[in-house]
Amino acid sequence: MNQKVVILGGGTGMSTLLKGLKYFPVDITAIVSVCDDGKSTGRLREEFDIVAVGDLRKVLVSLAETEPLVEEVLNYRFQTTSDLDGHTVGNLLLTAMSNITGNVSDGIEALAKLLNLKGHVLPLTEEKVTLVGHMTDGTIVYGEHSFTECNKNIEFIEYLEEPTATKEVLKAILEADLVILSMGSLYTSIIPNLICKGIPETIDKSNAKIMYICNMMTQPGETEHYTVYDHVKTLNQYLGKRKIDVVIANNGAISKEIKERYATLEQKDEVILDKSKMDEFNIELIENDYVMVENNMIRHNVNKLALDVFAYLIK
Repeated sequence: MNQKVVILGGGTGMSTLLKGLKYFPVDITAIVSVCDDGKSTGRLREEFDIVAVGDLRKVLVSLAETEPLVEEVLNYRFQTTSDLDGHTVGNLLLTAMSNITGNVSDGIEALAKLLNLKGHVLPLTEEKVTLVGHMTDGTIVYGEHSFTECNKNIEFIEYLEEPTATKEVLKAILEADLVILSMGSLYTSIIPNLICKGIPETIDKSNAKIMYICNMMTQPGETEHYTVYDHVKTLNQYLGKRKIDVVIANNGAISKEIKERYATLEQKDEVILDKSKMDEFNIELIENDYVMVENNMIRHNVNKLALDVFAYLIK
């Protein structure tokens, strides 16, 4: 029987990991935070009173075993003067499936059959949630899309409501052999999973090892000047009694040209691997050169990353 891997995260970071991991003999369950409220997702949230579907769409596409054209269609964003402007086909399809089946979880399951999904995708909660950011200057910001727009640094986050994780999510964590906190936005993709009622307590009860895959670049307003140590320390503060057991981090060189481009255009810097401070956590460190550049964008080498995750799982 394949070992069970549960991944907690959000859109782009999680979907990148899944694109590589789906080719290995593991039982994958992706648990997706649903607090995004910008662009197409935000409009559909308000109009149809559903959870955010944008990150769910990205994860579904990454696990799909269909023709490349299907991926292109699901990610296609309308550019028009009508109400369709800005909406993606996948977001509309997920919304339709949710309305037909009665909830987002069943909608995902129905769509998964059409996409021949290599794994399971679960929304963290069925409740429509609002993320609240408490900034270091005392400002309080409501809604995930407002976090980056306010140009302030986050001190901590919470929900306006008190959402509860679904039974399916808690069951998946309890049965997992490995729980992965995926790379991605620390405060708006990963931590929203950890502050949901039931998640830290269930991780504490689980026998699974806890793995964190660290970002390669910082994020303005969220993790400016953060090292690998800072990422781990922050996540451990949101976890329960159980803490991170193993960290995967990049040790590959990023070219001066790419670093200057990120610093100038996106105000992002390299996340430094400060191994000397990592000893404080008594964790296992897996390091490798994961740097891959596509269209001047830094990406994790998904095949190398997935191989290292699988190697840890079976050792």
